[in-house]
Amino acid sequence: MWNSGADADVDVVVIGAGQAGLSGAYHLTRAGLDHVVLDHAPRPGGAWQFRWPSLTYGKVHGMHALPGMELTGADPLRPSSEVIGEYFAAYEDRFGLHVRRPVDVSAVREGDGGRLRVETSAGVWSARALINATGTWDRPFWPRYPGQETFRGRQLHTAHYPGPREFAGARVIVVGGGTSAVQHLLEIAEVAAETTWVTRRPPVFRGGGFGEAEGRAAVALVEERVRRGLPPQSVVSVTGLPLNEAVRAGLASGVLDRRPVFDRITATGAVWADGSRVDADVILWATGFRAAVDHLAPLRLREPGGGIRVEGTRAVRDERIHLVGYGPSASTIGANRAGGAAVREIRRLLTRGRTAAPVS
Repeated sequence: MWNSGADADVDVVVIGAGQAGLSGAYHLTRAGLDHVVLDHAPRPGGAWQFRWPSLTYGKVHGMHALPGMELTGADPLRPSSEVIGEYFAAYEDRFGLHVRRPVDVSAVREGDGGRLRVETSAGVWSARALINATGTWDRPFWPRYPGQETFRGRQLHTAHYPGPREFAGARVIVVGGGTSAVQHLLEIAEVAAETTWVTRRPPVFRGGGFGEAEGRAAVALVEERVRRGLPPQSVVSVTGLPLNEAVRAGLASGVLDRRPVFDRITATGAVWADGSRVDADVILWATGFRAAVDHLAPLRLREPGGGIRVEGTRAVRDERIHLVGYGPSASTIGANRAGGAAVREIRRLLTRGRTAAPVS
C-alpha cells in the first residue's frame, strides 16, 4: 500500500530508491504495510543515474537483480546509468512502488506518541518505523593535504568524473586505491599526456575466483565494524581489486605503477617527502564516499567511534530505524537480502502493538 499525501501517518517511510530502497519497498508491498518511498533524485536509477558515460554496463563491478525481476538482455556496451536506470524504472512500474521524487529529507526526529517525524521538502510524514537507504553517493570524501588550496589546476572527485575525454593532453594525478581509481586510470591513460597513481596503502590485487566463502568472510569483516559502532568500510575495500585482463595490461604497461601519498600539494603539482615531485594539471580524487545519514542526527544514533551501531539492519540505539545498504549490506546482493530482513523485523515490531522507545 502507498499513502499519497504529505503530512500523513504511515507505518513505514523508506528514504532512498536505489537498490536497497527498492528492495525494502518491494517487501513492504508484499507484506501489506502502509508506506511511502521518498527519493531525492530526479528520476529512477538511484546513484547509478549519476555514473559517468564511459562506465558501460559490461564494466560494472557486480550488479545483482532486484527481488522478483531479473535484469536480462542488457547491452554491455551501453552506459550503466542508462541500463540500470531503465531497469529500476521498469521495476517500480511492475510492482507499483510509486516513488515520490524529487523529495529531499532534511531531518528525522522524535515525533508524538512514539512515532518518527520525517521532515522533507514535500511536507512531513509520521511513521512507526523507517528504512534508511540513502547510500553514500551524496557524501564524496575529500581528504585534506597541506597546500591543497594553492593548486592552480583542476581538482574533482569521482562523484563528478565526466569520462576520459576531458583529460586529453593533461597531466593527471589519480588519488585512491579502489576500483574507481583503477577504472579512471585505465581510460584516462589512453588520452592523457601523463598519469600518476597515488594510494595510501599498496593496492592488493585479487587473482582467481571469488566464491561464496570469500564473500561471507569479506562481509563479516565489514559487519564487525558496524557492530562496534565504527564507520563502515565498503565490502569492496576488504575484497581487493579484481585482476582482470584490463588490469593485467595496466600493470604491464606501467599505468598502474603506484606511488605512496605525496607529502604536500603545490601550485603546480605534488611533492613527496624525499623531495621528488610531479607536475599536474588535474588531481582526481577517487577517495570514496561516506554514509549519507546526516538527516538522522536528531535521533542521536552515532556511537563514540563515529558510526551507527547496527545489528543486522536495525540501529541498536533505536529499533524503529533500519539501515539498508549500510556497511555489510552495501553491495547489491547484500542490499536485496537486507531489504527483506528489515521488513521482517519491522513487521514483528509493528505487530507488538506499540513502538519501543529509543535507547538513551
